[in-house]
Amino acid sequence: MTAADLYRALVWHAFPIEPSELPALQEKITAMGVTHVRTRNGDVWRMRPELNKKSVSLNDGSAPPSKTRVPFEQVESFGRFAAAEPGGEALVDTMNGDVATGLRGNSAADALRALDPDTPPTIPPPEGHADRAHAVLSASGAARWIACPPSALLEAELPDTDSDASRQGTAAHELAEHKLRRAMKLRSDRPTSEWQDDEMEELTDAYRDYVLTILEETPGAELFIEQRVDFSHIVPGGFGTCDVVIIADGTMDIIDLKYGQGVAVDATGNPQLRLYALGALGAFGMLYDIHTIRMTIYQPRRRNISTETLGVAVLTDWARTTVEPAAALAANGDGDFAAGDHCGFCKLRATCRARAEENLSIAKHEFADPVELTDAEIADIVLRAPEITKWLKAVEAHAASAAINQGHQWPGLKLVAGRSVRKYADEAAVAKAAEAAGYSDVWDRRLIGITAMQKLMGKKEFDEVLGDLITKPDGKPTLVPASDRRPALETHTAEDDFASA
Repeated sequence: MTAADLYRALVWHAFPIEPSELPALQEKITAMGVTHVRTRNGDVWRMRPELNKKSVSLNDGSAPPSKTRVPFEQVESFGRFAAAEPGGEALVDTMNGDVATGLRGNSAADALRALDPDTPPTIPPPEGHADRAHAVLSASGAARWIACPPSALLEAELPDTDSDASRQGTAAHELAEHKLRRAMKLRSDRPTSEWQDDEMEELTDAYRDYVLTILEETPGAELFIEQRVDFSHIVPGGFGTCDVVIIADGTMDIIDLKYGQGVAVDATGNPQLRLYALGALGAFGMLYDIHTIRMTIYQPRRRNISTETLGVAVLTDWARTTVEPAAALAANGDGDFAAGDHCGFCKLRATCRARAEENLSIAKHEFADPVELTDAEIADIVLRAPEITKWLKAVEAHAASAAINQGHQWPGLKLVAGRSVRKYADEAAVAKAAEAAGYSDVWDRRLIGITAMQKLMGKKEFDEVLGDLITKPDGKPTLVPASDRRPALETHTAEDDFASA
């Protein structure tokens, strides 16, 4: 008996279907012992026998049951898998938690082959945060390839780099995901990482509580954790993974955890969040009547929670007028190079000619004596100084890395040993030797910092015991762009003081 013979297909095309036809369809599914649903893209899923008004609920065997559903519009057919002999093994369709380890992502043909012991299907393990696949035109890089389309394909040719910051971020995301899954009574093994510390424990607890608060405040909402979304209908090959999607009729929340603290991330106009929202809208829009989308950046180490709220029409118009044209250029390596804030994490940031020309154009001022520069010229230099500084450091780091790791010879430059600082080989042995020689005052003792003190006491007791003893002086006046959110300081000239006297 062939594998195909083992698949007893009960196939009928019942779509489009009117609500009035649901009872008859439900009766047929129950009577015929239907166990599986096949989607239009070939995926085969184990299903629950009870239909919803707009969708088929999937059966992952978890308690409480998973809320994953397939809308009717995506269903190709229903059927069942049965064993060839009494007592024989049926198709492996076991699912772990709400992450499939059986049929998810496999074609119907692979599902049939799974019945043949000689050709078992290859089933990938659940994807971890660090193992996420990334599209060439990714959501995380969208700000870059929208502004500078040809950079996308050039970046794709360069190797990915790993840093302490990215490893720490991965550890925080995996811990946060675990805590959310446990809070929702889903299976999850606690991740381990050398980057986990008291701060990460505290901040991921706060993130979990924030997400659960949004969930509780949204009537009838469902929570999806690490939800993969596809926005390839807008961006060629575009897909990504949302940290959190909270969805109910009327409203959808997209929440993205940013553990880094180097740069404050704003949700307003954020292309990554908007593409995630478009992908989630494509996945859930047929199940829910969504008209408002809230997109939130949760950045705890910067104490930054930023939210943008858009109507679906505004979001889709942005996709049509801004994203689609840029994506078409980026997919083909076309368009113009452009420097800007989006260069910060680009792999080409040290060697890009467009960025170099943008930063070197400040030389048009010829570095004349400041009193000879106009107000506009001085303001231009101040505004561009941070970006120029970052660019110079990136170029310097690139040159040093090539010289040290690849032996590259740069004209007019050479490698030398850097300045070295003396240090004790063994502090305990030094202290012992110094004290033995009669020197007792060899240890410094100072008060621990405010952050460490607050962690030691806890915030409530810290405020009660030391609240009156903590001061926060005004920060040093600093020139920043007019777009900065901080309120402008009132300043007084000598003429103002004289006039008021």
